[in-house]
Amino acid sequence: MNSTTRIVFSGFGGQGVLTLGEVVATIAMQKGKNVTWMPSYGAEMRGGTANCAVIISDKVIGSPIVLSDIDILCAMNGPSVDKFLSKVKPDGLVIVNSSIVTELPPTKADVLSIDATNIAVQVGNHRVANMVMLAGFLKKLTLFTLDDVTAVLEQRFAGARSKELIPLNIKAIQAGML
Repeated sequence: MNSTTRIVFSGFGGQGVLTLGEVVATIAMQKGKNVTWMPSYGAEMRGGTANCAVIISDKVIGSPIVLSDIDILCAMNGPSVDKFLSKVKPDGLVIVNSSIVTELPPTKADVLSIDATNIAVQVGNHRVANMVMLAGFLKKLTLFTLDDVTAVLEQRFAGARSKELIPLNIKAIQAGML
């Protein structure tokens, strides 16, 4: 990882992109990195567009806003690709949900297509497609491990009503790794 990594997670509201960004930011924070997490979403949330920018750095972060020079784009839908692909660095990484995005414009960035929505349905719940996408980070980067993710998910879903989500989310990540 560079000393500073700029990541954008984007998709429709309800696809869990804000949660995905929050999980990555929390892991980085626990590893002693400087981190910002900045959500952005339309008034309609579910079904509208949503994205968040996460900056991870060894240095002090001057601004949480990511307008260009994106190192990693995690795109859950076509409008996300349309909005952010041109802002990804040529040596960057684009992780795309190929269940929804069937064509990607030309890019110099490395592209990892993950059939996230379909894999999530096979795992048992379409709502864990965001965790399937997280598998792309584990496949292509050394930012964190599955153990790091598991620890954060256990913290996040520690409540009695949410505890059942932990095994489903881990299963989704593992399925995305295959």
